Amino acid sequence: MKKAKIYIPTKTAMQSGRGKLKKWVLEFVTKDSSINPLMGWESSTDTLGELILKFSSKDQAVEYAKTNNISYTVIEPKKKEFVIKSYADNFLKD
Repeated sequence: MKKAKIYIPTKTAMQSGRGKLKKWVLEFVTKDSSINPLMGWESSTDTLGELILKFSSKDQAVEYAKTNNISYTVIEPKKKEFVIKSYADNFLKD
């Protein structure tokens, strides 16, 4: 049975906004990787490791996994709490 994880990817260090963090990703989990003795590259016979599916909601990703008989794990995103403060607060002592 195929295994997958469903999550929202984190933003990279080069991103400042949160606009692209709304897509859910279904990524297959593969453990069949090995080192190619000739070139030293990591290779695998399982091509599902290269496949990443994007969905607009978690429900769509879960429904896709259920209809295609894929064992899945949902990783919920951590909620971030934003503290709004003024520039002057950087110089005030608490």
